[in-house]
Amino acid sequence: MRYAKKEIIPEVSIDESYKLSGRDDIAYAYKGERGLDEKVIRDISAMKKEPEWMLKKRLEAYKVYLSKPVPTWGGDMSPIHFEDIYYYLKPAVTEKKSWDDVPASVKETFEKIGVPQAEREMLAGVKGQYDSEVVYGSLKKTLAKKGVLFLSMDEALKQYPEIVKKYFGTIVPVGDNKLAALNTAVWSGGSFVYVPAGVDVGLPLQAYFRINSESAGQFERTLIIAEEGANVHYIEGCSAPSFSSASLHAAVVEVIVKKNAKVAYTTVQNWYKNIYNLVTKRAWVEEKGGMRWIDGNLGSALTMKYPSCILAGEGATASMLSIAWAGKDQHQDTGAKMIHLAPNTTSQIISKSISKNGGRATYRGMVQINKGAVGARSKVVCDALILDDKSRSDTYPVNKISEEDVILEHEAVVSRVSEEQLLYLMSRGLPEHEAEAMVVNGFLEPVMKEVPMEYAVEMNRLVELEMEGSVG
Repeated sequence: MRYAKKEIIPEVSIDESYKLSGRDDIAYAYKGERGLDEKVIRDISAMKKEPEWMLKKRLEAYKVYLSKPVPTWGGDMSPIHFEDIYYYLKPAVTEKKSWDDVPASVKETFEKIGVPQAEREMLAGVKGQYDSEVVYGSLKKTLAKKGVLFLSMDEALKQYPEIVKKYFGTIVPVGDNKLAALNTAVWSGGSFVYVPAGVDVGLPLQAYFRINSESAGQFERTLIIAEEGANVHYIEGCSAPSFSSASLHAAVVEVIVKKNAKVAYTTVQNWYKNIYNLVTKRAWVEEKGGMRWIDGNLGSALTMKYPSCILAGEGATASMLSIAWAGKDQHQDTGAKMIHLAPNTTSQIISKSISKNGGRATYRGMVQINKGAVGARSKVVCDALILDDKSRSDTYPVNKISEEDVILEHEAVVSRVSEEQLLYLMSRGLPEHEAEAMVVNGFLEPVMKEVPMEYAVEMNRLVELEMEGSVG
């Protein structure tokens, strides 16, 4: 049902020093009314000229969304007024294949984060999404000739409907959770990656997601399929302007890793504090396949994100390396889930969180080893650093073990930056904020060394900005 508009979205203080704070001057071909009902969903599907089966799936998901309550077990979602959100915003810009054809205002934002230079120097392809639609895309010709597909999900549905239909909603089903159901009902944009058997993409593929409008919802859908023996690294970056009212980001990511294939998925998010970031990410890993999540969570009012791996084939491996930074008025509720279904599977979770200026960091994770997963091994390392008396850190680990012949290691440490450490560094001539930053960098080093060089540099830069109070 469609609700009447309510001017009750909470105000968010604006930090003018935030690098990506300005709204880009983008015209919209479609900006419907606020709120969601069946007509909005039918309009989205009709504008995209989708097949009947996708419309049916959307409407089914909408019913599931209405039937499920808003989760209360994690962060506070009460400031989100779902009836006051724009669920579909279509920029007037159609997807451009040439950088020269991209509007100047869009180029400017890409330039700020260095995407064009990265594309020239170290990326195999790039996608850029504004609000509900992809507005720029490229893929190196050598990879296209090998059969690699890197499209927006909308284009993939048009050009390769049989592949999309085969895998869409198989790893994250419609009824998985309320926000995943909402995404399935109103999804738009996102990335589709298909790597044929035996192909090593080599250079990373990158997508950049920008929420550009106030009170907007972004619901991209990403589907990655790595056939037997394939290898691919996908990277996403996120940002939003510093509007004073809340916006919602509720993405769904599904990854299929076939036998002996390898997939790495890196996220460097830098949302402003008006964003509620509620994301479902999950991978299915077959025999001797490998899945690697690398997650940098900075910015946002609330993030609830727990990338998951289902280790379905013997010898499958998975790892999750996570950094979460919670500053003033921020709650980072993050973690990972590893589900072992097959023998001799291996998983690792390394989670590092930092809270400062009253921020709250929460680790929420699960390791599940099912009956029959003989020889499974899992290691969880959960470390939290609290930088002042106002901040908070919580840990909620869950381990479900149904097999005897397995190994599970779990360790967690909560620590604070001591005055002795700071005084020692300051006695060597460092200002207090630089001394604190040095301690923080040392704390993050075990994760940073696992991140590709170019992206570790970017994450270190964002952490330094957080220390100075100029991000988010």
